[in-house]
Formats: sequence, structure tokens, C-alpha cells
Amino acid sequence: MIGKTISHYRVTAKLGEGGMGAVYAAEDTQLQRPVALKFLSAQMASDPEARKRLVKEARAASRLNHPNIATIYEVDESEGNAFIAMEQVHGESLKQRLLRGALNPSELLGVARQIAEGLNEAHQAGVLHRDIKPGNVMLDSKGRIKILDFGLAALTEGERKEGETVENFITRTATVWSTGGTVPYMSPEQLNGEPTDARSDIFSFGVMLYECLTGRLPFQGETSIDVLHAILRSAPTPLRSLVPDVAPDWENLLGRCLDKSPERRYQSMAEVLNALKQASAPAAKVAVAQRSLAVLYFENLSRAEEDEYFRDGITEDIIIELSKIRGLQVFPRSAVLAYRDKPSTAPQVGQQLNASHVLGGSVRRAGNRLRITAQLVEARTGHSVWAERFDRQMEDVFAIQDEIAQSIAQAMQVMLTEKEKKVIKKAPTQDVQAYDYYLRGRQFFHQYRKKGYEYARQMFARAIVIDANYARAYAGVADCCSFLYMYWDASEANLKEADTASRKAMELDAESAEGHASRGLAVSLRKEYDEAAKEFETAIRLDPKLFEAYHFYARARFAEGKLEEAARLLERASQANSEDYQSLILLGMVYTSLRRKPEAEAAYRRGVSIAEKHLELHPDDGRALYLSANALCQLGERGRSLDWARRALATDPDDAGVLYNVACVYSLQGKIEEALDCLEKSITSGMGQKEWMEHDSDLDNLRSHPRFQELLKRL
Repeated sequence: MIGKTISHYRVTAKLGEGGMGAVYAAEDTQLQRPVALKFLSAQMASDPEARKRLVKEARAASRLNHPNIATIYEVDESEGNAFIAMEQVHGESLKQRLLRGALNPSELLGVARQIAEGLNEAHQAGVLHRDIKPGNVMLDSKGRIKILDFGLAALTEGERKEGETVENFITRTATVWSTGGTVPYMSPEQLNGEPTDARSDIFSFGVMLYECLTGRLPFQGETSIDVLHAILRSAPTPLRSLVPDVAPDWENLLGRCLDKSPERRYQSMAEVLNALKQASAPAAKVAVAQRSLAVLYFENLSRAEEDEYFRDGITEDIIIELSKIRGLQVFPRSAVLAYRDKPSTAPQVGQQLNASHVLGGSVRRAGNRLRITAQLVEARTGHSVWAERFDRQMEDVFAIQDEIAQSIAQAMQVMLTEKEKKVIKKAPTQDVQAYDYYLRGRQFFHQYRKKGYEYARQMFARAIVIDANYARAYAGVADCCSFLYMYWDASEANLKEADTASRKAMELDAESAEGHASRGLAVSLRKEYDEAAKEFETAIRLDPKLFEAYHFYARARFAEGKLEEAARLLERASQANSEDYQSLILLGMVYTSLRRKPEAEAAYRRGVSIAEKHLELHPDDGRALYLSANALCQLGERGRSLDWARRALATDPDDAGVLYNVACVYSLQGKIEEALDCLEKSITSGMGQKEWMEHDSDLDNLRSHPRFQELLKRL
């Protein structure tokens, strides 16, 4: 087909193929515009009824003229093959978008409204879609929604014949369903062979929204027949158990859409649109979303590999400084890590992260000279709203960061308080060499490995030698010692150094939220839980968006056995950093201990989804592997769980943290001796958190074993 001219369309490429037939990109040689050509499959083309319905439905759909509906230009035939010429939409399907994870309610709201408006227009014109699903919704490059295949769904609906059983009906249409994935989105009346109207599209619309919010379908099963029976007879898992912080308006909306009785559903898409207006996020949250910022890793123009840590550090410090502005919603480091050194445009990043603005730039360092360029782009339009180039000495690096933060706040119309101005303007150190060592240390710190923490502690210590008043460096030393104590070297020396360094950090900067979080973690390891709670609460008061404050606080509460509070704090940690898999998987573990199975399953699924994206960038990250292995086991994916656990063990077979967590996986799988062997090696390698082991439900299968009791006594 490629290169051929069909009627007045020159075919340029194949776009895809499904149960109905093939889709090609083409150029309209008369009007000189790109189009998509949809040809019926040979099987359908040979069916006179299918061809007749194609023409009838397409002609009806071609009358639709709406910005959220892909326009049908004409229906024609070529060499006996019927085809439809329609608008070619660039971008990605909602199905492709969902492969990266569920949408949050504020992100979904705009998508849902556009789909509802398109469907409402079609229904008022007397046209039903009959096959609403993520694969038939496109998100174009400007963030607009286009609904595809209006009028074509009658071909995939496969109406029941009189007297035909459900099983025969499925068998007859299995080929179309297996390629189109239509079954899970069908309404009960469609499956029962009853007449359908706009309310059938509303049911399918509800299925799609449920999937967008939760990352899973409301009606599931191993076969098409299982799914069909679920649609006809089963209630979906309650939305709140899968998305705990979802607003009640969303629950009510989906409940009405997914009612099995058409009479109890919304009776029109106009009603759905009104409900969507009520389901919007609170005004304060909408205002924040309009000032949401993704800071991409700056490009390292020197191309020197040894300067990567400096480029990363500059970018992360800008993220940290901007995060202190309460009027801005700044995406954390982990959210933008996937775009590091990738050719993504600001509109693409803005659409994928639901960010209103994107900051990018470059760094070039040559001796003591520093050139930094920065550009702030409005994601929706792709227009630059601020740009600047800084040619300075290295000593001016903090002044540059301050200017960037101030300029961005001004460009995004955020009023800075005097306190925020003071915090942003405050330089962490007066010595750029000390800062250089600090950035090197932070790069090692993010590796989450024993050697990484040891190297990081050395770099932070060198920074302190150069600048004895460097509070952040002291906090870095404290965190390194705390993590080393928890997972690899439970020595009194590490405990003492964490205590001393965190205390010094507080003496030097009592207003540092990061410092208070470090202090809280250090004293919690000494079981001084009341003091730890005061430090964590202070950190949260100083910076309500600080992920580490919630995460460390939750771990301390778990060690105390206060599981309900640990769960609450882990939920807050996940909200502070939506791209962190650790807090979600730990949340699943806590919910499991609390016997709250639906919430645990939802947290595990969300955590694994994020970890999978992380592992695409860091395939040898042992922590992501072993935490996900645990979650997969809890979700019943035992084979995959064991595979990931063994992959984690292969990354560092002598690492105490890896050994402990693999022991948890073995315990959950009933592999008692393997679990005890790993646990013993973990303790021998330095694992020292007795309180954690005493409350870890993953180890419940081991508790009655004499070896386990002996291992606890060693701690």
C-alpha cells in the first residue's frame, strides 16, 4: 500500500492494524493535507452487511463537527475495498499514556471534560460511539483530546443474534475483541443484546475513567467470559480503597456511570458534564496546579563526564530552592529524572507530568568561569515566558540560583513572602570548593548503596573541613551514618556520629527543615521517639512539602509499633513525592500488617508501577528490585517476585539491606530455610534494626522458628 495512490490519497506509511482492518497515513493530493485512511479487513470487506453498516455509520459520523472529535472527510471504495478518510491526529492514545501510570484527579479532569463534550455533541446529533475505550482517545501535541472511530464501533459491537447464547456470542466475536480489547468497556445491555442508547456510551465512559484513576479495570477476569460475567454481576472494587485520597465527587460520578441499570445511570452526557464540574478539585488546588513547575536536568555543555555531578547538583539545588516557595507546586527530582538527557519538549513534559510550566537550561564550566542558561516555557503553548544567560565566576553560583528562583516566581506571578525571599537568598556556604565537594557527596548519596553512603560521607566531611559552618554538609554526614546504621553497620560509632553531626547542623541552621528531618532520624535510631517526633513536626512546619520529613517520621512510628500513624505519614510522603516507589510499597506493608487488604493492594500496585519506570533507567537498582519483589509477592505474582528478588541479590549478594529484604520475600513465599539463611547473613553483614524486625509482618512465617528467636537475641 505504501506509495500507492488510492482515489486522490497518496499512502505514505502504515499506522496500525486491528480487528477491523488497517490504518494508513496518507496525503490528500487535492487539498494537500495529511489524512488517515481506514480500510476494512478482508473478512469484513467480504461481508455485505458490514460494508453497508460502515457506509451508514460513517456518513452519520461525518456530520459531526467538534474540536474533540476526529473529523471524517469521506467514505469511498478502491478496488472493491471500502475505506474512510479522516483527520490524522498526532500525539499518543490515552491507552499509551496509561502505560506510564494512572492519572491523578486534577490531571484527569480536563481529559474527561473534553471527552464528555465530544460525546455530548455526538449524542445530540443522534450518533452513538459504542466503543469508548482508551485506545480510541488521542491526546494531541497541544494537549487536546480527539475521539476516534465514531460510527465504526457498530462493526466491533457484534450484536447478539436471537436465541444465541452468551458463550457463542463471545466465540463469534473473539477475534475482534482480542485485537480491539473491547469487552471490558462494554455495557451490560450491549452484552445482553438489548437496544443501546447514549447511556451505553456513559457506562463505557465510566469504565475508562475508573481505569484512568486506578490504573486497573473495574471488571476483570482471566478470559472474556469471566470479564463478561463480572460486568453483568459483580461490583467494582470501591474507588477509595484504590485511590485513598480521591474526592467523594469522583466516587459518586463513577458510581452513577457504572450502574448496571441504564435507568439509574446518568441519562445524558450533559448530566455527566454537570457532574464533572462538581468533581473538580478544590479551588486552592486548581490554583496551585496552574503554577506547577517541572525543572528538567540542565544540559552539560562541557561534555566532560566528571562534570555530570555538578550539572546534576545545580539542577537539584534549583528544584530544592523553588520547592520552598509555597505558591509553587514543584515536581521532585525523581519525577524529572526520567527526562534526564532525553530530547523531550516542554509541551510533552508538561502534558505527561501535568505541569503548567517547564524550566530547562544548560551549564558550562571552564576553570573558574561558569555559564548557565535558563528558559521558562509555558507547557500549554510552548511559548517562552522568561529566559536568561549568566556568565559569572564560580563564586556567583548561589547568586545565580537566587536570581533564577526570583525570576521564575515573578514570571509565574507568585508573590514571595519576605521569609521566602530570605530563605532563597541565603547561601548554604561561602566557599565554592566546599559546595563542589557537597555536590559530589550528594551524587553518591542517591545511589542507595553501602559504598555510596561511605563515599558520600567522605565528600561531606571534606566540605566541612573547608567550611566548618556548612550546615547542609553536617546534615549529609548525619544521614549517611543513619542509613549505614540501619542497613549495613549497626555500630555505636555510626549512631554517635549521626547524633553529633545532626546536632551540629541544628546549631548552625535552626531554620533548616532538612536539618530537623536529619536530626529526627538520628535520634529515632536511639529510640528517643518523643524527641524525634518534635524534630519531624518542626521539619514539616518549616517545609510542608519535604518528603524526607514524612518518610523518616513514618519509619520511626513503625519502629514504635504505631502502625496507623505510620500509614498516615506514608500517605503524606507519597503525596509530597508522587514519583517515589518506596513510600508506597512500605505503605502496602503497613496496611498488610493492619489487615487492610484492599488499601494494601492498591498501594503495592502503584508502587510497583513507579518502580518499573525507575528500573528502566536504573536496571541494577537493588532496592527497587527487592521492594518490588516484596510487593509482587503480596499481589500474588510469585514467579515474578522470586525472579526480581534473585536479581536484587545478584546486584550485591553481601549487602545487608538486600539480604534482609530478600529474606522477607522468601518468608512470604514459605521458603523458611532460605529466608532464615538470608536473614542471618544480613545480621552478620550489619543489619541492626531489631525493632523493625519485631514489627515486620513479612517475617511472621519465621517467628515461631527457633533460629529466628536466636537471631533476634543477637541484635
